[in-house]
Amino acid sequence: MTEKLYETDSYVQVFTATVLACTEASGGYAVVLDRTAFFPEGGGQPCDTGRLAGARVLAVHTDGETITHTTDAPLPVGATVEGVIDWPARLDAMQQHTGEHILSGTLHRLYGAENVGFHIGSPYVRMDISIPLTAEQLAAAEAAANAAVRADTPVHCYVPDTETLAATEYRSKKELEGPVRLVEAGGDRCACCGTHLARTGEVGLIKIISAQHYKSGMRLAVACGQRACEAVAAAWTDAESTGRLVSAPVGSLTDAVTRLQNGEAQLKQRLAALQNALAAAYATAAEPGKPCTVWAEGADGDGLRRIAMAITAETGAACCALAPGGQGLAYALAAAPGGDVRAACKALNEAFAGHGGGKPAFCQGSLADADEARVRTFLTEIL
Repeated sequence: MTEKLYETDSYVQVFTATVLACTEASGGYAVVLDRTAFFPEGGGQPCDTGRLAGARVLAVHTDGETITHTTDAPLPVGATVEGVIDWPARLDAMQQHTGEHILSGTLHRLYGAENVGFHIGSPYVRMDISIPLTAEQLAAAEAAANAAVRADTPVHCYVPDTETLAATEYRSKKELEGPVRLVEAGGDRCACCGTHLARTGEVGLIKIISAQHYKSGMRLAVACGQRACEAVAAAWTDAESTGRLVSAPVGSLTDAVTRLQNGEAQLKQRLAALQNALAAAYATAAEPGKPCTVWAEGADGDGLRRIAMAITAETGAACCALAPGGQGLAYALAAAPGGDVRAACKALNEAFAGHGGGKPAFCQGSLADADEARVRTFLTEIL
C-alpha cells in the first residue's frame, strides 16, 4: 500500500521515495512507489503531474490501495528517487476544491441543495446541484460563501474513529464503508479524498460564472482563487470595451443595450415598411401573367422575399428577385399560384455554384457565380 503524503500535508511539493515496481504500460511506464505526494485522479479532482527523478509524470491513478504513476521513462526498482509536484497546478486544484466545498456547503445549508456532480475542468469547475435555484438565491449563496472565505478560518482534514464518525453529520454523495476522511471548511463538513488549502482565506474569491437548468436541478460553472480573479478581470475588460462602443459606463450597460434594442426594433419596422412600398412598386410595374426576373439593388434577404412574392401575387406568374449578397448574388424565387419552384431552385444552384432551398411556393439562397446577365438568361429559360 502506498503511503499518501498528500492526505496528511497537501503542501508537500518535493519528496523522496523508493521505487517498488516499474513496468511497461500503455503510454509509458507504470511506476509504484512506497510513498507519494502525487494525488491520483479521483473525486472530481484531476491528478497531479510533475517529475520523478529524470522522468516526467504524465498521469496518476489508484485502485484504492496502490498508486500508479505513468512516466515517460523507466525508473530502476529499488532506487530512491526525488519527486517534484507541478505546484501551480496543485495549488489551483486546491483552490477550486476548497472553494467548491464552501459553496456546496452554503447551498446545502441555505436551500437544502445536494451536490450531485463535481469536476475540476478547464476553464471552470462544474458543479451539479439537485434542485433549481433562482438567480437571487445563487447570488445570496455566492455572497455567503465569500464571507466564509474572508473569515479566513482553518480547513480541517481528518479521519475520525468509528464511534466519532457515527455521531458526526457530514455531506456525502453516497454511503461509505470503513474509514472516512472528512474535510471541514467554512462551516461545511464533507467526506472527501482530495487536497485542500490550510485556511479558507487562501481561496481568495468564489465566483459563479454561469448557471443552467440540468436534469431536475442545475449545472453551475464556478471559478475560485486565481481563476476567479482572472474571470472577473476579463469580464470587466469586456464590459469596459462594450461601454465605449455604446457610450455608457460599466454599471449602465443594460440600460444602454435596451435603448439600442428598442432603436433597432423601430428601424426594422421602418425598413419593413419601406421594403413593402418597394415591393408594391415592383409589382405595379410587372407585366401580368409573365414570369420575370428583377434586380433589387440594396435589398436584403427579407426585402427580396417581399418583392418576389408581391410581384407573383400581382401578376400570377413566377418571379425571381436578385441582389448582391450571400456568396455573390442573393436570390428569392416565388412560384405562380399552385406552382413549384424547387426544381428551378435546384437547377439554379447547380448552374451557378449556389446554396439554398425552400418549399414549393418559395425558395431562397445565394450564388457564388455572380454574373447577373448569365443568371438572368438562365432564369428566362427555366421560369
